[in-house]
Amino acid sequence: MNKLTYVHFIGIGGISMSAIAKVLIYSGVRVSGSDNASSKSTAQLKSLGAEIYLGHSADNIQNPDLVVYTAAIKDDNPELQRARELGIETVSRAVMLGRIMKNYKKAISVAGTHGKTTTTSMMTYVLMKACLDPTVMVGGELDIIDGNFRIGKSDYFLTESCEYCRSFLNFFPTVGIILNVEEDHLDYYKDLDDIKTAFTDFAALIPSDGVLVALADSANVCDCLSKAKAKPITYGINGGEYRAQNISFDDFGYPSFEIWKSGEKAAALTLSVVGRHNVLNATAVFAASVAMGIPVDAIVEGLEGFRGTKRRFEKKGICNGALIIDDYAHHPTEIEATFESVKKIKHNTVWCIFQPHTYTRTKALFDDFVKVLSRVDRVIVTDIYAAREKDPGDINSAMLSARIPDSRYMPDFGEIAEFIKKAAQKGDIIITMGAGNVVKIGEMIAE
Repeated sequence: MNKLTYVHFIGIGGISMSAIAKVLIYSGVRVSGSDNASSKSTAQLKSLGAEIYLGHSADNIQNPDLVVYTAAIKDDNPELQRARELGIETVSRAVMLGRIMKNYKKAISVAGTHGKTTTTSMMTYVLMKACLDPTVMVGGELDIIDGNFRIGKSDYFLTESCEYCRSFLNFFPTVGIILNVEEDHLDYYKDLDDIKTAFTDFAALIPSDGVLVALADSANVCDCLSKAKAKPITYGINGGEYRAQNISFDDFGYPSFEIWKSGEKAAALTLSVVGRHNVLNATAVFAASVAMGIPVDAIVEGLEGFRGTKRRFEKKGICNGALIIDDYAHHPTEIEATFESVKKIKHNTVWCIFQPHTYTRTKALFDDFVKVLSRVDRVIVTDIYAAREKDPGDINSAMLSARIPDSRYMPDFGEIAEFIKKAAQKGDIIITMGAGNVVKIGEMIAE
């Protein structure tokens, strides 16, 4: 790492890639990168001195020491091909993140099918309140670090750890959290057993003197602990060494609860983020933080001070007296958790504007999407956000909408915004939902 003077990024605009690029810039490394379109991330990088190219071209490779690429980049990418022709070392984003992580004695990895960004954000608040000066890379923007990354000067490094393409197996964590394990990314994994194998290997990365925190309430998570070197610390609501008990919710769904450790009350908390799932996320952070020796007062202060990340049940405004919320949920389990949170808010009609994310996920979990989206009052389905994929021609949003009662398929964002402006009434809740650019619709409605 210390020998790097110039690094080029293919797909530099992504939330994780841009964070790595910023860390290198602040370390004095020259950075360039390419992406298909300009964005807030590329603009920020350009303002920091990075050379940004729009579009991919072999000419963008100007003799860097190293080329970093995202999982979405294929072998026929012209920049990747040119770099390899010139004998320049090329590594994936995950490998690069692992190299950075290897420099820290307290390297914390948050893994799981859902909840990684929120839980990593909660841990960020705890580490900051404990004055531990962490280096942080997170998949969302946080007020406390004024963005999605922070460079600290301590031994603490914190990042969320994605299982896609087994990326997290390139990491070197000393502290690991496994939140949940479910079917997802089936464009890469064969089935749930294949996914569980990856998480089993992740758990085995934690050294015997490290910290491994795992959800006791999940049989899938427990199945992934068979090869663990570190003795797992378990948590949950129904089981585990650390248990969330006496849970109640206020009128907006904010939970108050107690955490009990081995039959004794350890703390009482009131969160400023909604839902039962966040009770579990906070309990995981509490367990890991105690294991790292962080004082309980600092843990509680950090968890109670956390007010969410952008695009995670984020309030966006009001329209005709209806509350507009944006949420990143793009998996049936995440959608169900969001709807459960909505139930705890006083409301009339719930309008859900859902943007499916990737063709493979929509096809593989089609029946699950139908089932969970059928539970809400009114649904509008936009076109599938392709992300890294190409349209296979055998799945589309109209097919999904046709199976959901009181649902409309509407591909035009402007048309959706105008429809909602006329239809939504005081006391309603409007949710824009998905991992793509559906957030724009909520912003158009709010305007």
